[in-house]
Amino acid sequence: MPDVSPALAPLLHEDQLDYVPVLRSIPLARHRAARLVTEWGYPHLTEDVALVVSELMTNALLHGSLRDRLIRLRVITTSAALRVEVSDPRGERWPSPRTATDEEQFGRGLLLVEALSDDWGAGPRTGVGKTVWAQWDLALAPCDTDPLTRTETRRSSPSPS
Repeated sequence: MPDVSPALAPLLHEDQLDYVPVLRSIPLARHRAARLVTEWGYPHLTEDVALVVSELMTNALLHGSLRDRLIRLRVITTSAALRVEVSDPRGERWPSPRTATDEEQFGRGLLLVEALSDDWGAGPRTGVGKTVWAQWDLALAPCDTDPLTRTETRRSSPSPS
């Protein structure tokens, strides 16, 4: 999906809330996102969104948090996409999927995000830090545009054979 300014597509829904960087914030964010997605009319995405929010919040807590700095969850929809964004204050630590061994307990979160969402990536946060996002297509976007994508680092999609 090409980069297009979010100003080109009107937001249908938007919610954001800041969380303190503690373990209790992860289920709170997950439940909030699941409730919003259901209320906004996308119950078929509720479980996937909840798990992705859990993974992104966990990564922000483990790898992106700083004392006395909040982690932000933003959930938005346009007519074309539903998107979750998790922002943290550590702009120098970018997400990178890795292959975990069978014995490792951690290291599969971004693989889950990739498997459950239609697209994901990361970009600089306005101010200080970074934002990691995942999104789901809701409708065909005209002219191959993605109304939610900003100038960001994106994962690469394999080209069809």
